[in-house]
Amino acid sequence: MSRELRIGEVASRTGRSIHTIRWYEAQGLIPGVIRDRGGRRVYSDFHVSWLDLMERLRGTGMSVKQMREYAALAKRGEAALNERHALLAAHQQRVQDNIHRWSQALALIEAKVEFYEEWIVSGERPAVSPYGRLKAAPASLAAGRP
Repeated sequence: MSRELRIGEVASRTGRSIHTIRWYEAQGLIPGVIRDRGGRRVYSDFHVSWLDLMERLRGTGMSVKQMREYAALAKRGEAALNERHALLAAHQQRVQDNIHRWSQALALIEAKVEFYEEWIVSGERPAVSPYGRLKAAPASLAAGRP
């Protein structure tokens, strides 16, 4: 059994503020937090892990509404395994799609930075456009769009 943690210890272990932890709890995103006889919140390693998951889901664009849905499904236990899987699988696909779009955007940004660096150093506009510098640029893009 894991030892009991106070909110300050959770904040220290996770790098999140006490305010952030309370916000997640108020949103229903940290299940099973109990209070001791003095009314203080009592956390465990489970809550630390759960908070990490919620932060990662939020950081990858999952809405608070979907996070609440996931937390509610988790409270249902094994009876909701299929729904939990489906919700996370759909989010996984959205994250993968976003990573792909961001990777394409980053490649163009890197090509533009390289283009400007070359221009600055040589004093002349480079012959190869940023789109022409992309390895797998579609023909319409390699034609020289800005």
